[in-house]
Amino acid sequence: MTQPDVKVTTLPNGLRIVTDSVPSVESVAVGVWVGVGTRNEDLSDNGVAHMVEHMLFKGTESRDALEIVKIIENVGGHMNAYTGREITSYHIHLLKEDLPLALDVLADMVQHSNMPENEIEQERGVILQEIGMCNDTPDDIIFDNYFETAYARQALGAPILGTTKIIKKMKRDTLMGYVKRFYTPSNIVVCASGNLDHEDFVLRVQDTFIDLPAGSNENKIPASYTGGCEHRAPKKLEQSHIVLGFQGVSRLDKDYYATQTLASLFGGGMSSRLFQEVREKRGLVYSIYSFHSAYSDNGQFCIYAGTGPDKLSELVPVVCNEILKLGESISEEELERAKAQLRSSALMARESMMNRADQNAKSLLLHGKIRKPEDIIASINAVDVPTLQNLCQKIFSTNPTLAALGPLDTLESFDNIKKHLFGLSQHH
Repeated sequence: MTQPDVKVTTLPNGLRIVTDSVPSVESVAVGVWVGVGTRNEDLSDNGVAHMVEHMLFKGTESRDALEIVKIIENVGGHMNAYTGREITSYHIHLLKEDLPLALDVLADMVQHSNMPENEIEQERGVILQEIGMCNDTPDDIIFDNYFETAYARQALGAPILGTTKIIKKMKRDTLMGYVKRFYTPSNIVVCASGNLDHEDFVLRVQDTFIDLPAGSNENKIPASYTGGCEHRAPKKLEQSHIVLGFQGVSRLDKDYYATQTLASLFGGGMSSRLFQEVREKRGLVYSIYSFHSAYSDNGQFCIYAGTGPDKLSELVPVVCNEILKLGESISEEELERAKAQLRSSALMARESMMNRADQNAKSLLLHGKIRKPEDIIASINAVDVPTLQNLCQKIFSTNPTLAALGPLDTLESFDNIKKHLFGLSQHH
């Protein structure tokens, strides 16, 4: 399980290069990971990170939009990208012999994108469609509502897609300025996993990534969990959607893996407490789960449920009751099952070259080092019942945040929900 074949080289300009050599496969996953995302935006330009990600596919000084995708698909490769709150990624998976081609295309997109006005107009329409689709998808939009409430008036809480109003007015200068400001060597990791040689890869990156802007390494504004409030959006839908959340921990916190374990134990699978109690025993929902979203300096522990309006008044007190019970007793058996799920997903993910590259690049951007699989497994194995009980006390005594969408006539008041919950602190 050790990974002696992961190598990191930092170029004099600060650009970091990572390879994870897996000689037994025929392919390579390669990409550019940039340590910026929605939280690096000014609120007045919300959505710029995501729009830049779209625009980098829309042509460079030497290739138009069609050529960029055709050149990769002509050799049977796949290319994609994503924008997150703290990281943006452009990546390609293709056969090992085509790696130089992939690097050439990625370097061209990231450094020489010319963002023609006609393409900006076209893509503006595409992103507005994407925002419309998200607004029509209750179990998507509920999370935007939640994060905007949990991190009010902060870029970390702003929607990744931006808002219709801002996207309609987004200017080319804003997009180009964002790239110049943030797509700098010290913010970028070029990473590959699969059948490749480190030294050869480093030389190729050195030869192709020669036009990155100097820029500065700007500090993020620390996130501040505003919490303690709610966002209710009554709407005529078949189902009512609820997200109830609390302040979690950051990715760098010593309790990060314990918190992931707690989320898995509480609502991570079909044998989890929430699924068993709320769906299997009581039939109150089709979908219910808990999860922990962690950032570099903050985190959210959330529970999502979707239910028919007739079950809503019963659902919320049951969920609150399960939170209280969780703080009082956790069995060794449940703990071991949750840890087994985390271990297996960590190790199974390593069977995908794309996942390996993504994990290595994120690890370097967020932690400043590559975390070895055995260290991650050791961190999971070290979680014990007392740690989880302390965590329950810490997490569930923070001010809750609620987002609710759909028919909400039977949803009790936020004050009542808090009364249910703050029974917890009296038990300890």
